Amino acid sequence: MKLYFAPRTRATRARWLLEELEVPYELVTLDLARQENTTPEYLSVHPLGELPALVDGDLTLLDSLSICLHVADRFPQKHLAPPPGSTDRGRYYQGMVFAETRLEPAVMEVYESPQRAFDANTRRHLTGVLDVLDKALGTREVLVGETFTAADVVTASLLHLANTLKLLDEHPRLVAYVRRHTQRPAVRRAVSG
Repeated sequence: MKLYFAPRTRATRARWLLEELEVPYELVTLDLARQENTTPEYLSVHPLGELPALVDGDLTLLDSLSICLHVADRFPQKHLAPPPGSTDRGRYYQGMVFAETRLEPAVMEVYESPQRAFDANTRRHLTGVLDVLDKALGTREVLVGETFTAADVVTASLLHLANTLKLLDEHPRLVAYVRRHTQRPAVRRAVSG
C-alpha cells in the first residue's frame, strides 16, 4: 500500500489508522507549499490534486473516509472494524458517516471562517451535532462497542480540530475523548516526520 500524505490534511487520519494497524505501507509525503500535489505524476493518481490518496494494488482510493473503511476491513484480524452483520457494524457505519457528513462540515464552517463561530445559527447547528455525538458516546471511552475502531480515528481527528478551535468548551466528555485518543502512540507516529 502507498499513502500520499501531507501534514495537517485529511491524510493524517488515514495515516493514523495505518499506524494503528501496524501494517507495512509506503508513505509519499507531498509538499503543498511547493505544489507537489499539482504535478502530472500526482494528478495521474488523484485528478483533483487533493490528499489523501491510497494505492493498494490495482485499487486507488481518493477520500480519507473510503481509505479508512477499506483499510480497517482489509485487516479484520486487527479488530478496528466490527464484524460484518453485527449490530455494532451498523453503529460503526453510522459513526463514520456522521463524522464525515455532519461533524466535519460543521467544524470546517468555523475553521474556514472563524467569525462564523459567533453566528447564532452556526453555533446552534454545531451544538446540535456535538450533542448527538456526546449522547452517542455516553460514558463509554469509544464510539462503538467496547474497543477502539476506525470510527474513533475519524471522529477523534475531527473533534481534535474542534477542540483546537475552542468549540468543545460545553462538551467536557468530548474533550476527554479527544485527549484520550490523540495520546495514542499511533497518533504520535502519524504526525511525526
